[in-house]
Amino acid sequence: MERKESFDMDNRLNRLGRIYEKTVGRLIPMHGFFSVIFCFVFNSVLYFGLQVLMRGVEHHDFTSSFDRMIPFVPAWSIIYLGCYVFWGANYILVTRQKKEEWFQFATADYLSRIVCAFFFIVLPTTNVRPEVVGTGLPETLMRFVYRMDDAANLFPSIHCLVSWFCFIGIRGREDVPKWYQGFSCIFAFLVFASTLFTKQHYIIDVIAGVFLAEICYYIGKHTNIYIGVMKVFDRINHVVFWERIDEK
Repeated sequence: MERKESFDMDNRLNRLGRIYEKTVGRLIPMHGFFSVIFCFVFNSVLYFGLQVLMRGVEHHDFTSSFDRMIPFVPAWSIIYLGCYVFWGANYILVTRQKKEEWFQFATADYLSRIVCAFFFIVLPTTNVRPEVVGTGLPETLMRFVYRMDDAANLFPSIHCLVSWFCFIGIRGREDVPKWYQGFSCIFAFLVFASTLFTKQHYIIDVIAGVFLAEICYYIGKHTNIYIGVMKVFDRINHVVFWERIDEK
């Protein structure tokens, strides 16, 4: 018999579950714990795994005249790297909405990565990075970015995709202050700019990332795909955090 989360949690949670509720659960609801972790794991496996898989394959350069007009400004590396904090904070914030709404968002997130993986395989992209001159903090950070991230998997831009997800996931929510919604929108646009000024992406990558986020979010909100995803993580939660029926 399938168990639901509507009954008395204190009587059904196992020891680990009770510890979770008193600690991490104050920040991330139990229903979102494994699924939000999977957002970042799935992203990393696909992104870096396909960089390795597609090495040696011909890559395409989508540099446009607009991109050539944008100067290389290493100082934007601070925003480019700082967005990881933004991502973590906003994804946690999105988990704190109703369970169904969170899984609609998570489903959109997973779907977007599958679409990205498709493009990384059938239309691999690259660019020519400028030489980094200088020994200051921005230049040091820029060298770190270039060293850790190959010039590949540019279209669509996952940096822009995730940053826009961070905004649309809280957009219009009554429990999130208007000022923070505004900040999230502005910061997402700053991330877009950072990908261009650091020469990590081109304008077409940015546009594609935003459009893909909106399309996948619409699918997540207006279809029942999320129900299957929710059932998978419900089962994982029950195995990890809940007592077995035969233990009672």
